[in-house]
Amino acid sequence: MKNNGLKEYITKIPKAELHLHIEGTFEPELIFKIADRNKIKIDYSSVEELRAAYNFNNLQEFLNIYYTGAKVLQTEQDFYDLTWAYLKKANEDNIIHTEIMFDPQTHTERGVAFDTVINGIHAALKDAEKDFGISSKLIMSFLRHLPQDDAFETYKNYFKHQDKIDVLGLDSSELGNPPTKFKEVFNRAFGDGLKLTAHAGEEGPSEYVWEALDVLKVNRIDHGNHSLTDNKLVDRIVNEQIALTVCPLSNIKLKVCDTLTNHPLKTMLNKGIKATINSDDPAYFGGYINENFIQTAEALKLTKQDINKLVKNSFEASFADQYRKSEMIKKLE
Repeated sequence: MKNNGLKEYITKIPKAELHLHIEGTFEPELIFKIADRNKIKIDYSSVEELRAAYNFNNLQEFLNIYYTGAKVLQTEQDFYDLTWAYLKKANEDNIIHTEIMFDPQTHTERGVAFDTVINGIHAALKDAEKDFGISSKLIMSFLRHLPQDDAFETYKNYFKHQDKIDVLGLDSSELGNPPTKFKEVFNRAFGDGLKLTAHAGEEGPSEYVWEALDVLKVNRIDHGNHSLTDNKLVDRIVNEQIALTVCPLSNIKLKVCDTLTNHPLKTMLNKGIKATINSDDPAYFGGYINENFIQTAEALKLTKQDINKLVKNSFEASFADQYRKSEMIKKLE
């Protein structure tokens, strides 16, 4: 990056990350370490061979290897170590608030108890708050390629862990799995007072964004790139100040967008959309949050004002309480 001043500004500015899959932070070195600890054989002979396999062509190919990595996670300590590795990196990148998605069905269908998953993740989040001052919210995400009945079964766990779960989410294979498929379970969560978010308009069309807003009643949209194909939808997103949790390097890696210079983020800002920058699955997509900011800023010629706006958007769009939001926003003044 030619503008070293902007790079330094990005590195130092405090940030919130709102779109982060904890299973997507699983670096090859840690996969091998935990596989060895649990005496699980994986299909790769070395860290280098596994890292080479991180070159995929689309969302489904990525998900296939993502689930391969997840299978080595067995114990609370495993989930703690996975989460702690991300939180250390988050602290280095000057993240002061993070909202972490986890996919319980990826683990419960392998016979790992829901309690094991959430207790390990939650313990790491509490330690990060104590050691690094990073506040957090935990998003329980449903896998949209599975039936809604399976989501309802998973949702039962919420009542035992209400002190840990703040938000309900929806992720995994988007095409062919519209938000409407999960209408009843999201309506139940809405009635129970949970905040709601859903992946929509990444590979799916703008109609999926409408459905997420109208049928699922979500508070914000994860990705939302294809919202820009519908001017009426853009007007609504702007008027209602619905945040989009955009993941630039992920969009390139998954061929949602061909190059960063063609990425719609700057257009979103110009239209008044409350866009934010996030890393999605950084171990697989080639960059944590600072790298997403730096590469995107260079490609789209973002200014310090743009960076400040994106960060402020993330603080305002977070599910943190009003006091914490104000506290974070003050750090930008």
